[in-house]
Amino acid sequence: MTSAPFPTRDPRVAPVPWRGRWAVPLLNDPRDATFVALMVDCAALAACGVALFFAGPLFWYLAPLYLLALMVLLVDRFTLMLHCTSHRTLFRPEHAWANQIIPWVLSPFMGQTPETYFAHHMGMHHVEENLGGDLSSTMRFRRDRLGDWLRYYGRFMTFGFVDLIRYLAGHRRHRLVRRVLAGTAVYWTAIVVLLVVNPRATLVVFVGPLLVMRTLMMMGNWAQHAFVCSEQPDNPLRASITCLDTRYNRRCFNDGYHALHHVAPRLHWSEHPGEFERNVGDYGREDAVVLRGLDFFQVWVLLMTGRWERIAKAFVRLQGAPERSEAEVIAFLKSRVRPITP
Repeated sequence: MTSAPFPTRDPRVAPVPWRGRWAVPLLNDPRDATFVALMVDCAALAACGVALFFAGPLFWYLAPLYLLALMVLLVDRFTLMLHCTSHRTLFRPEHAWANQIIPWVLSPFMGQTPETYFAHHMGMHHVEENLGGDLSSTMRFRRDRLGDWLRYYGRFMTFGFVDLIRYLAGHRRHRLVRRVLAGTAVYWTAIVVLLVVNPRATLVVFVGPLLVMRTLMMMGNWAQHAFVCSEQPDNPLRASITCLDTRYNRRCFNDGYHALHHVAPRLHWSEHPGEFERNVGDYGREDAVVLRGLDFFQVWVLLMTGRWERIAKAFVRLQGAPERSEAEVIAFLKSRVRPITP
């Protein structure tokens, strides 16, 4: 098990590539200029995706390279950029039109349908906080069982859209309903047309990434809310986990600080490590699950394969939390993955 010499190695503010520096005067927060650079990179890959529709006999040579670049270089960072800009608007009000570039222009190339992520995450998930009304709640499942995850994933993939519309309409969030319906209608109309024009390119550029990303998001949410305290499931420090010192954090804007994100959803991503260190005593007193060297997707794999010893070795002993042997850590973690009746 790992003790916790702080600070962590996660970056406060990532260096801004030259591709984004020009946009600083246009932004609500100059620290987000790195997102503009990422938008440029995503636009360049999207142009390559468009080119695949005209690749002719070179298609099967270029398509694997396109998918490799998408999945290895961009899709994880784009998704967390979408997440951050859903919480904190990127461009100033006088340039508000530019805020539509990420969800409407780039998202379809990155496995997201326009407006759906925002409505699901901001209009539902952060309102319900993984409790009984949350459509993506993990509480009622056994969170170390593949069969339970498959039921969770299957519901999302088959009825997720209908469930979201019903939820938003039932809570009188009619503006979000209209946005989701408009984004989904435009997206799938375009997909149908493109399938007629060039089915193989459409499947590679749009449909395949959509299926992959929805799978990854459900894996990530499952791990983020895997270790839930049955006595206080509404306590973010006892219902979410924190992942420290991972490549994922360094690539994806400190997303590993998920418990903190639920405590302070509008906190800027660059402030997460410092805020965690200032309040680490609270994490100890609340007996929060903090892991070092594992990201959410590694946690998901370890849960599905029952590798509790590996998770226990990453478990950070925090001052104020009960002292536990490795066997006791495993027993504690297992107690946090049991189904909870909402």
